[in-house]
Amino acid sequence: MNYKEFINKAKSKNLKPVYLFYGEEEYLIDYTLNVVKDIFIDKSFEPLNYIVLDGKEIDFDIIFNACETLPFMSEKKIVIINDLPLFNSKREEGTTSEEWNLPPSKNPLTKYVEELEDYLCLLFVEKDKNIKKSNALYKAINRAGGIVEFTKLRGIDLDNWVQNSFKNYNKKISKPNINYFLQQSSYFDSNRNRTLYDLENEIIKISNYLSNGEEVNREIINLLMAKPLEMNVFNLLNSISQKNGENAIRLFNEMYISNEPVLFILHMIVRQLRNMLNYKVLRLKGYSEGDIYSKMNLSRYEYQKVSNQSNNFTVPQLERAMLHCLETDKIIKTTSVDDRLALEILLTNLCFKI
Repeated sequence: MNYKEFINKAKSKNLKPVYLFYGEEEYLIDYTLNVVKDIFIDKSFEPLNYIVLDGKEIDFDIIFNACETLPFMSEKKIVIINDLPLFNSKREEGTTSEEWNLPPSKNPLTKYVEELEDYLCLLFVEKDKNIKKSNALYKAINRAGGIVEFTKLRGIDLDNWVQNSFKNYNKKISKPNINYFLQQSSYFDSNRNRTLYDLENEIIKISNYLSNGEEVNREIINLLMAKPLEMNVFNLLNSISQKNGENAIRLFNEMYISNEPVLFILHMIVRQLRNMLNYKVLRLKGYSEGDIYSKMNLSRYEYQKVSNQSNNFTVPQLERAMLHCLETDKIIKTTSVDDRLALEILLTNLCFKI
């Protein structure tokens, strides 16, 4: 089930005794835990009825003792177990209990979760989308309670979340600017572990900059949003294709001031140049867009950026640009030339000598 279905069950007081929460969207996991706490736990008695345990530091007896104590002045007792090694694809070393090194089918916890009473809500929490779904404990939890997966928000749910988040800070944002905000955020970039917490931080920063009731526009988003390195590199290559050396050097210096290592910036420039070169070569060989996308193994967003930006360069230009990058890499690694100066010289060459 998803988090909305679980919350509906909680609001209708129809929860089973045990659930597994797992997935990549940490914000939604924490939000759902807080909703459950608010529904069932009186703040005056929270220390007695809301127990959080570190799965790496406990054994079965600790879990048993936490669960067997009846709730005090409350209809439910909630026990949270974070990061239990049994759910990891690789068992962690150094845990305090040898029980977690046993096959799950022989672990006492596997049988115990199917014997829990209704006064309890035992929640196993794994903030990871890669867990072992084949083991006996996972199956036992699924039989006795349920599995709740927390994936990234998408579509109208994500749009509404962004709009409501700005609204909470008394700011307005239009649908087109929501789309632009999300595009700039790299929320769906498979190479970056971005969550709603990252989006929330950007929303807070933008909201603090604006006056009450003011509307968020693209200019403000461009001014204030922290751009990932990949986005800055795309913008950098746009400046190079337009022969705008001044803007290219400005963008590089923004990355440099943000403590991005020069060699890593160079690596990212080379990576994007290579992707564009591969794209153009595959197009010249007659491959379809679908075949090229499959061969290049990029996210859909990055592929679209590469395909669009490759129109700004010819194959010979990209080849010459790669040679300039190779020479810059050699200079940085084998001479005393300042690496920042070396990259500024490279950008000048890419703007005017390719």
